Amino acid sequence: MNDSVIDSRFTEVDGVRLHYLAAGEGEPVLLLHGFAQTSHMWRPLIAELAKSRTVIAPDLRGFGSSDKPDGGYDKTTMARDIHGLAAALGFRRVAVVGHDIGLMVAYAYAAQYPAEVDRIVLMDAFLPGVGDWTSVWLLRDLWHFHFYGKTPLALVDGRERIYLEHFWNDFAADPAHSVSEADRQFYAKAYAQPGAIRAGFEVFRAFAQDAEDFAAFAKTRLTMPMLVLAGERASGDVLIVQGRLVADQVEGVMIKGSGHWLMDEARDQVVPRLVAFLTRP
Repeated sequence: MNDSVIDSRFTEVDGVRLHYLAAGEGEPVLLLHGFAQTSHMWRPLIAELAKSRTVIAPDLRGFGSSDKPDGGYDKTTMARDIHGLAAALGFRRVAVVGHDIGLMVAYAYAAQYPAEVDRIVLMDAFLPGVGDWTSVWLLRDLWHFHFYGKTPLALVDGRERIYLEHFWNDFAADPAHSVSEADRQFYAKAYAQPGAIRAGFEVFRAFAQDAEDFAAFAKTRLTMPMLVLAGERASGDVLIVQGRLVADQVEGVMIKGSGHWLMDEARDQVVPRLVAFLTRP
């Protein structure tokens, strides 16, 4: 499948205009990106998955070509956006995949609408408020999660790529085999849009609220199949342990030699596993 088969579309949900990529036919799968990326990250997976599924990859509120409102960056609200998109598209039951911030939105989606989720995939990061979450690898260097407000915005304005390089390089097993140069240029341009970096900062600021919400969600365990993919040289087994704290049917897979950017660093390992899980009867 080439990029021309992937449609770029827009839908308004509760006053927020969401951009999304769409391809394929069959049972629906939602792909949710994380910080420092957009729906663009999923194109290699869409090409394979759309052979047998309807694939929808939105830009979350605040990201890519979606609207960038002042608030609503807690993951519970962001999940409601995506549920509204699914409803607008006529989907009553979906599979949900999330990487990084997207996995938090995916979990919030499944926790709020469990009867409407067929299966769920969480990919390398963590669940705020679940288990020993404050000691996870991605929180060892807290400055960027506390970096928001007027002065940080002024410092990053016009220097978006410099800021994003920290994530692409330091969260990878090998910075030379992380997010590609072409994609870095694509994402840097996306995050240079008015309001985009501020939205990213707000996603981090919301972690305290997310922790409260997720601790409450975790009291009711998920029963749909869950696949957790973790980078051996990133979150390690932390997310797998967290998955088992919130769900009954968890398949945990460590992606050998990979850092945080699973789709970029270990595509040959990750895409077949995702396709197999998402198309399994």
